[in-house]
Amino acid sequence: MTSRPASDSTAAGTPFPHPVSPDLIAALRRALQALPRPPGRFAVAVSGGADSAMLAVHAAAVARERGAGVALLHVHHGLQAAADGWRDQVEALAGLLELPLRQARVEVDAAGGKGIEAAARDARYAALARLADEDGIGVVLLAHHRNDQAETVLLRLLRGTGLAGMAAMAPLTSRDGLTYLRPWLEQDRATILQAARQFADATGWHAVQDPTNADPRYTRAALRELLAPVLDARWPGWRAIVARHARHMAEANEILDEVAREDFAALEPGADGASFSLAAWRRLSPARQAHVLRHWMAQQGARMPTEARLNDLLRQLRGLHSLGHDRQLRVEQAGHVVRCHRGRVWIEPRPDPQPPASR
Repeated sequence: MTSRPASDSTAAGTPFPHPVSPDLIAALRRALQALPRPPGRFAVAVSGGADSAMLAVHAAAVARERGAGVALLHVHHGLQAAADGWRDQVEALAGLLELPLRQARVEVDAAGGKGIEAAARDARYAALARLADEDGIGVVLLAHHRNDQAETVLLRLLRGTGLAGMAAMAPLTSRDGLTYLRPWLEQDRATILQAARQFADATGWHAVQDPTNADPRYTRAALRELLAPVLDARWPGWRAIVARHARHMAEANEILDEVAREDFAALEPGADGASFSLAAWRRLSPARQAHVLRHWMAQQGARMPTEARLNDLLRQLRGLHSLGHDRQLRVEQAGHVVRCHRGRVWIEPRPDPQPPASR
């Protein structure tokens, strides 16, 4: 990891020397002001592309207004030969904005079974968490916009995700002890690209172009290059409609979470939440039985089962004697075990298999 030393911000109240978009500035101000504790320092994840670069520019302008500190975080994935040039462009941007730049280089495990896109994303988030922690930063801004949100909803729909997945990206999330803020989820990318052109005209700095963003071998790029033009021609406003759908799904999911918490509280849960009464669970409607089971497993850190495995677990629980004495229930689910004993359903981490004894 490397760092470029610089002051976090210039003097508050001095004019910002670069052009900015009033709409993008206003959206960023609203997002920061909505935080429970507006940060005195925050960071922007910057790849070198137009979206993250413009977020860095506008964050620098807002930080100057607020007298706040802001740093740029850049993750070098090492996946393309052009990545060194992207790093150089980010360094040049940090110099223009007179902001500190923290960098990390990561190794992406392309053979881990996740797929290259997911593996790169996980590596990036892990690196951002390390960089922010080293710099004492608790809030990181991400440049996802309305176009990204609409694409995410469509991808998750095609993958058969549930209600929570259809809510897509949230404006505010927590991960690895960090708060991630997406202030531009309601902004169309055309606004961002216009700001990037104005910035380039004024400074000579140009955003990098990642060729994978237009390579249909990658899932998101395939949607963007092959499906989006058809939707644009038939329904020009589809991105705003789909993004609005994501907001509605997020609200619906929040209500269902409240129902699940109330239902689980009525199941006579154990002190650690790892068990509940089978008889009380059986009194719920089938849909609420399934929903509270998902809630319970998520709270215990278990991976969500497939629909087929969940239906099998539901079938077995519904078929048990009310005290659970007539048969042994033991269902393994991705590192956890669900079992029933003396009328209570339990979940616990699956013990690691013991290595064979040496002879």
